[in-house]
Amino acid sequence: MPEEQRYRIDVSVTPRYLAEQSEPEQNRYAFAYTVTIENKGEVAAQLLSRHWIITDGDGQVQEVRGAGVVGEQPLIAPGEHHVYTSGTLLPTCVGSMQGSYRMVAEDGHSFDAVIAPFRLAVPGALH
Repeated sequence: MPEEQRYRIDVSVTPRYLAEQSEPEQNRYAFAYTVTIENKGEVAAQLLSRHWIITDGDGQVQEVRGAGVVGEQPLIAPGEHHVYTSGTLLPTCVGSMQGSYRMVAEDGHSFDAVIAPFRLAVPGALH
């Protein structure tokens, strides 16, 4: 059995702009993002930590590392998924995020689940 089949975590992200929490005149743009983490492998895996790379519209990069997601370290069984919503503030009206989750499978194997880059943008900011 190929390793990539045994340990397969798919991550999808749906971002949205939070106008009511933003203050454009202060260069504060609030975004929420809902993440779905789906175990498409054959072994249950626990999310231990996160690593985000957040890039604003000026190219400034901020890295965020920490245990779990929103205070949880979910164990995700094969065929199951975990959904959570979090947020970030940017000083620009557009930016992007990407990163990875450090996972450990029930059999002790550690691996990273990649979070593909996704865009954060105020509606109408991109033409």
